[in-house]
Amino acid sequence: TTYISPNKYNLAFMLEHSTWYEHYRLGSQENERPQSLNFAPNMGMKLGIYFGWRWIFLGYTFDIEDLFGGNKNKVDKTEMSLNIYSSKFGVDLYYRKTGNDFKLRSCRGFDLASPFKEQDFNGLQSKIKGLNAYWIFNHRKFSYPAVYSQSTNQRKSAGSFMAGFSYSQHSIYFDHTKLPGNIRNDLNSNLRFNKVKYSDYSIGFGYGYNWVFKKNWVSNLSLLPGIGFKKAKIDDMQYDDSHWIKDINFDLITRAGITYNNSKWFVGASLVMHTYDYRKTNLSVTNSFGTLRIYAGFN
Repeated sequence: TTYISPNKYNLAFMLEHSTWYEHYRLGSQENERPQSLNFAPNMGMKLGIYFGWRWIFLGYTFDIEDLFGGNKNKVDKTEMSLNIYSSKFGVDLYYRKTGNDFKLRSCRGFDLASPFKEQDFNGLQSKIKGLNAYWIFNHRKFSYPAVYSQSTNQRKSAGSFMAGFSYSQHSIYFDHTKLPGNIRNDLNSNLRFNKVKYSDYSIGFGYGYNWVFKKNWVSNLSLLPGIGFKKAKIDDMQYDDSHWIKDINFDLITRAGITYNNSKWFVGASLVMHTYDYRKTNLSVTNSFGTLRIYAGFN
């Protein structure tokens, strides 16, 4: 208890504001000519209400634009997650389905007559589902729940090495015919695909640190890089064939947070980012997604 003190309350109530972020980069190289396209939608903002019993929190989030009737052209998006933060280990289960409200943010390697400007693009969709599991070695002094689930209190600064395993499935649908004409006509053949589907198996080793910089205040930063083995299938619209590719790449899970918790009241913010990287000479896909949460509640 010199480093970690338990929470003496069983019930909790919390309000939360969350912001979704996602980004996709498609790249290829053909005849020593690299090209890349970067897509990202506008950040989505939600309000949530949660009730907790000990270490279980259940809640529901609402799209802010829906509440005020400002989202007339709503696209179908889904995010479901289950996060377990215990003293010794953690588990993340998630499912994400994006809409088709992306924007083409930037591009490189194209012969454009005029400077590029961001444009709406409804030809990209993706589905991601996965599992992350990790073990915390120094669990007697280092507490993830103190920052990310407010079920304990970190009293003195401490860090810990972590080891983890993750598995995820990614399906990315891409319609290059909806690109602007000057980009579409100059597009490498490797980027003229319809669908990329790959499975990712990753083993990681990283480190996290809780810094108690003032009484009842704690901040955390943790990085869990991993070596991922990817098994991918690319369906090519132009040649009507498919081929399997196996490769090893790097993935990264980043967590950062800050919390004030006096055992009765708590307030804070946290960021969890996932980055998956698939690279071959002729095609690369990097997709990142994450959630920024700002919350307040009481026990």
